[in-house]
Amino acid sequence: MEFEVFETRERALADNEAAAAQTREALRREGARLVNVMGSPGAGKTSLLVRLIEALKPLRAGVMEADVDSDVDARTIARTGARVIQLHTAGLCHMDADMTRRGLERLGPEGLDVVFLENIGNLVCPAEFEVGADVRLVILSVPEGDDKPLKYPLMFRVADCLAVNKLDALPAFDFDLDALKARVAALRPGAPVFPLSAKTGEGVDALAEWLRARLGGDDA
Repeated sequence: MEFEVFETRERALADNEAAAAQTREALRREGARLVNVMGSPGAGKTSLLVRLIEALKPLRAGVMEADVDSDVDARTIARTGARVIQLHTAGLCHMDADMTRRGLERLGPEGLDVVFLENIGNLVCPAEFEVGADVRLVILSVPEGDDKPLKYPLMFRVADCLAVNKLDALPAFDFDLDALKARVAALRPGAPVFPLSAKTGEGVDALAEWLRARLGGDDA
């Protein structure tokens, strides 16, 4: 008996990557770039975005806040004056290219220089799906531990840069920053690591300057 074996996961990922490329090109025609912000719940993604929106001025920023439910993060971003939309994923643990495209249509990228997508909080699913981003920013907080690249290697393998947040809490935790940097370098050679604190603002300017250069480059 002959029958076909069709690998649906591979086909779905290929279709998603094609849609992501279309989204990226559409945004570039508008003069905007997309940053996919990923990290665990509580890593400080929203708090860091508040800092970055200010630090990146005069670049005009918009934000898509993706959550299973609630509008808490969108309300926080709205207080900065940035354009923001709350996206509910109805239980899905990640954003994909089509969901991102529809979110961008509702947000409206016109007049924006950079759009941040704050992805669903976890270190697994979001790493698997392209969304059309020019930059993939991963945020890891000190309380999570320096061993996360060992446990969730794909997330750190796809990271264009890593922000190590809650540096102000470093004295309270057994966190080896040098070990973390070595683990990240083994997975993603050349990806910069930015130790910072969204609470105090320490180190945020260095990340903002890297993003500004990357987003303004033709090869981003």
